[in-house]
Amino acid sequence: QVQLVESGGGLVQYGGSLRLSCTASGRTFSNYNMGWFRQAPGKEREFVAAITWSGVGRYYLDAVKGRFTISRDNAKNTVYLEMNSLKPEDTAVYYCAAKGAYSGTWTYQVASSYNYWGQGTQVTVSS
Repeated sequence: QVQLVESGGGLVQYGGSLRLSCTASGRTFSNYNMGWFRQAPGKEREFVAAITWSGVGRYYLDAVKGRFTISRDNAKNTVYLEMNSLKPEDTAVYYCAAKGAYSGTWTYQVASSYNYWGQGTQVTVSS
C-alpha cells in the first residue's frame, strides 16, 4: 500500500502561483511513476501532469504546458506541481496518484492506470 497526502492548495488571484506537494509513505517511492489530476465541479477528472520514477520523463496537459512544472525528490518521497500564471479555469481539486513502475502498462494520462490516490487539495483561482 502507498499512502499519498497532498498539500499546498489554496486561494490565489489570477496570474498567481502555487506549489502543490504530494508526500508518499508505505512503499519505495522511487519505484512509482506519479501523476497529478484535477477535477472541477460537474466535470470529469482530468490529467494534468505526470513524471516517471526516475524523473526523466515528464508529461503535461496542453493547457498547462509552459505554466506548470512537475518534479520529484525521491529522497523526500515527494512529488511537486509548480503552478504559475494561474487562471480561473485551473480551479479544481487536485489529486496526486501513483503507479508502480514495474506493475504493468502505465498510460500516464488515464486515471484508471494508477493504483493509489491522495485525498485531494483545493485550488481556487479568483478573477
